[in-house]
Amino acid sequence: QVQLAESGGGLVQAGGSLRLSCAAVGSIFSINTRGWYRQAPGFRRELVAAITSGGSENYRDSVKGRFTISRDNAKNTVYLQMNSLKPEDTAVYYCNANWGISRRDSWGQGTKVTASS
Repeated sequence: QVQLAESGGGLVQAGGSLRLSCAAVGSIFSINTRGWYRQAPGFRRELVAAITSGGSENYRDSVKGRFTISRDNAKNTVYLQMNSLKPEDTAVYYCNANWGISRRDSWGQGTKVTASS
């Protein structure tokens, strides 16, 4: 089992920055990929950024050049640095870990990010 705990998020003006953190506990050695998803009201949850155990990064096109995913293996923590935030980035952001041979998913509780215009 992998459990995730998020922190960060909040309200910023458009153009501002925020950093989200996601700490993992449990079967850390079995994690394949860690990522951040978001879900705005009335929309489906979508992938924002992901990083594999080998360090490969993947971003959705709308956040490329503005968001950066990183990790601190010593702390079992993944970060999402969000710069130049836009109102359309407003959503609840969820931390994700895909783990195990059966590729199960664990999710954080979600943290709200609001970029006001």
